[in-house]
Amino acid sequence: MTTPTLSLACDLINRESVTPVDAGCQEMMIERLKALGFSIEVMVFEDTTNFWARRGTEAPLFAFAGHTDVVPSGPIDQWHTPPFEATIIDDHLHGRGAADMKGSLASMIVAVEEFIAQHPVHKGSIAFLITSDEEGPFINGTTRVVDTLMERGELIDMCIVGEPSSTTEVGDVVKNGRRGSITGDITFKGIQGHVAYPHIAKNPVHGALPALGELASTQWDEGNEFFPPTSFQIPNLQAGTGASNVIPGEFNVQFNMRFSTELDNQRIQQRVHSILDAHGLDYQLDWTFNGDPFLTDKGALLDAVVAAVTKVNHKAPQLLTTGGTSDGRFIAKMGTQVIELGPVNATIHKVNECVSITDLEKLTEMYKQTLIHLFAQS
Repeated sequence: MTTPTLSLACDLINRESVTPVDAGCQEMMIERLKALGFSIEVMVFEDTTNFWARRGTEAPLFAFAGHTDVVPSGPIDQWHTPPFEATIIDDHLHGRGAADMKGSLASMIVAVEEFIAQHPVHKGSIAFLITSDEEGPFINGTTRVVDTLMERGELIDMCIVGEPSSTTEVGDVVKNGRRGSITGDITFKGIQGHVAYPHIAKNPVHGALPALGELASTQWDEGNEFFPPTSFQIPNLQAGTGASNVIPGEFNVQFNMRFSTELDNQRIQQRVHSILDAHGLDYQLDWTFNGDPFLTDKGALLDAVVAAVTKVNHKAPQLLTTGGTSDGRFIAKMGTQVIELGPVNATIHKVNECVSITDLEKLTEMYKQTLIHLFAQS
């Protein structure tokens, strides 16, 4: 049986909205929101289409946040069904974006429609912040919208990001925070030469390895009750010409650090440079700051989400801060309470991405119950 959530999710999946292309997904959502009395503001920054929709003028301001863009399908021949043709198989909706995150978008829209139908006059304000640049460089998407809102003093008090947070069933895990992320690209400089004449060359690999070992073994912090200890990881190394008889002139190393609220990016940079400098190395280090950690450990939003999930699942969710980054990090800099609640993440970014139809209906109800807890007039 087709439901409003399933029907909208299918319509969204059928649009090939690979980053930063929106392919009309946002217009489809906007038309539904206009019918509910939302004021709409389309914000186009460079190649990215975003929109901000708001219903109401009173505080507190609650927003649903999400993205219409998806990652590429990958090898088409490995998919059971066409990735941009929504297909139902054994109570699961298949297609690129089913779990990340067009299913969530459909649940948000339908939840708001049902809530407003039952509570046409409600407390506070409800908003949507939607981008088509979450899976890509995330330069012209949510972060630009947030900057625009902050410049005019329009601050979001509470926000649910529809990222796929769940593990085995929808709502079993709620992300109430995320670690920060910072990437470093180091070029260690040496002198290229023949391996038979090391005295007239300088191997940058040999000089860098002790320093890298120290960076990898350093205990950056002990974490806390919400976050694991900060992690230093090296994903990429490159040196040499491919020949076995040439000492390389440069050694390129990329590292990433996922850090807890016990640290900030400035202290990380200072400490890394201190370790490298202590080894007397000739190097260039370029930093890419991806976002600070954020945490919502209390507040009306967390209480409402936990109550909503518990009502639907008959058990409370687990609160975790694990996983990668999300656009929640940009919204959190407003001082916003941010929670991530979405479908099971087992198939995201994979071929044959899918989501349980039952879970989508439950997610719709969780979103609606959250609104009821926050805004229904007593």
